[in-house]
Amino acid sequence: MKTCDLFSKKTVFSFEVFPPKKEIPVETVYPTLEKLSGLHPDFISVTCGAGGKGGNLTVEVASKIKSLNCETAAHLPCINLDKDEVLDTLQKLREHRIENILALRGDKTPGIEPKCVFPHASDLIAFIRQQTGDEFNIIGACYPEGHPNSKTLAEDIDHLKIKVDAGASELITQLFFDNRDFYNFLDKSTQAGIRVPIEAGIMPVTNKKQIERMVTLCGATLPLKFQKILTRYGHDNTALRDAGIAYAIDQIVDLLANGVDGVHIYTMNNPYVATRIADAIRTLL
Repeated sequence: MKTCDLFSKKTVFSFEVFPPKKEIPVETVYPTLEKLSGLHPDFISVTCGAGGKGGNLTVEVASKIKSLNCETAAHLPCINLDKDEVLDTLQKLREHRIENILALRGDKTPGIEPKCVFPHASDLIAFIRQQTGDEFNIIGACYPEGHPNSKTLAEDIDHLKIKVDAGASELITQLFFDNRDFYNFLDKSTQAGIRVPIEAGIMPVTNKKQIERMVTLCGATLPLKFQKILTRYGHDNTALRDAGIAYAIDQIVDLLANGVDGVHIYTMNNPYVATRIADAIRTLL
């Protein structure tokens, strides 16, 4: 099933997971996948390995999710790929009946020179459309506060419009902690003529160092309310986990009340956190 078809029927609820490191057997993630699929999300997306070179593991994990009667989407970062490698990945996805692709530029990897065959995600999206037509549903990423490499949010939304025009059928946002940033982004995207569904990406904070690293990577800002949570509970992992879950639930309730297209949870492969959130919002979806 193409996930873009779900939005006309319901508020979409989905998860993100990542494969184990290459030296760890892929089967170690299967119990996590079974628990997450048991929460009945609309789909589970699977990230790629460092440097965009974990494509085979991504396909393998996505295939396992399909076997659990849950829809899936495979991440495909292109910064270190050439055309033949992309075509090879598309064939593997086809063989495993995976119809949804999250097309990304990906992050530069220290020590690896980018191939620059696909300088931007929009180039990858256009290539997939040219090669496969409507065979695959292509999901794009977006940034409510603007991509760190963009000078302004307006400039980033202009680039996002190019991505959508190239063939992205839906979008998932990077994490954010202030819903006002998301609503402002939606307004500006609509003004720019972007009409595809946009899922809000939510990361429940369970570890202080983890979130500080993520914020540095993606450029998200921490509102004062959230900073106070980190200050008060950052020394206590259990307390911070519970406070982070409560903060995420509060965000999601507000998003649902305001008619969000969907909610995408960055689970960090933590079924306990995903379960707490799913149980809290199930009747609201």
